[in-house]
Amino acid sequence: MGLRYIGSKARVAAEIIDELGAPGTPAGVFVDAFCGTGSVAVAAAEAGWGVRLNDSLRSAAITATARLVSRDQARFSGLGGYEAAVAALNGLGGTVGFIAREYSPLSVETAGVERKYFTVANARKIDAARAQIAAWNAAGGLTELEHVLLLADLMVAVNHVANTAGTYGCFLRDWTATAMRPLRMAPRQLAEQTLRLEVSVGDVLDVEYQPEDVAYFDPPYTKRQYAAYYHILETVAAGDEPDVGGVTGLRPWKHLASDFCYRSRALTALDRLVEECGAGRILLSYSNQGHVSRADLEAVLAEHGELTVHRLGAIGRYRPNRAAAAHSSDVNEYLFDLRKPVAQLEAAA
Repeated sequence: MGLRYIGSKARVAAEIIDELGAPGTPAGVFVDAFCGTGSVAVAAAEAGWGVRLNDSLRSAAITATARLVSRDQARFSGLGGYEAAVAALNGLGGTVGFIAREYSPLSVETAGVERKYFTVANARKIDAARAQIAAWNAAGGLTELEHVLLLADLMVAVNHVANTAGTYGCFLRDWTATAMRPLRMAPRQLAEQTLRLEVSVGDVLDVEYQPEDVAYFDPPYTKRQYAAYYHILETVAAGDEPDVGGVTGLRPWKHLASDFCYRSRALTALDRLVEECGAGRILLSYSNQGHVSRADLEAVLAEHGELTVHRLGAIGRYRPNRAAAAHSSDVNEYLFDLRKPVAQLEAAA
């Protein structure tokens, strides 16, 4: 169970953790600063690391956090347990709320354009679930992590019935078979052990580090802006009703535009990111399809410390559908392993 995500490291997470190794000190944590769906953070946690998550998108931080929630952290005592809470959400009747008004055929009436992201029935179910989760949370019936878990489960269910090619940049003209299925949430398998976990939502440059931490950076490689591609999931996660417009109904996102997505700015942004990072060790994922060449990236990173480059296994390019898969090629992934000199860390502290 999970979300398909551009740039996911699920296929190479084990290789990354092999290079990371076991925690060197109990004080150090694994900082996944562009956490996405959390595949690498989950692998680090399984290897014994405490984890700090960050992403500029609330939907990504919630998705990653939910994968690390333990049974002890999600008892849902006031709702009869986790499974009972999910069952209650599945049992709700639909209601016409923001999602139905803006992202189903009902949008013809409100926006003058038929946005076919979801069937009316599924959009109404999404609205009902959003409202109920918000009501439980406002009444104090959920802990912070229980609230996160239900939002993440709702986003998974939303993704399974979205009438899209894999992201939310646009909807499809004709309904797919999966989009016609009724929306249904499902409880996930929760972690057995509770780990040290911290989460933030914000600019990657604002993340704090200790010298004993390991920073893991998986920045965007290409022009795709995640805030635009996953805007509906961001709305579900935020629980808000933003001003949207145009044919696709994009929520405001340009304030979240990433310098890493622009060819002219990417190398400078990466240099600044590494320079300002206070962790003693930095692991940076990048690919041969990125804006910055391997040679240029090596030259810049080597100025900041001792650099080793690991070539990881090739992974498939993001394939939203079968037609794209038939014409796609593999992407070669690299892991840049940088160790900063102690004197440099002390000077920056």
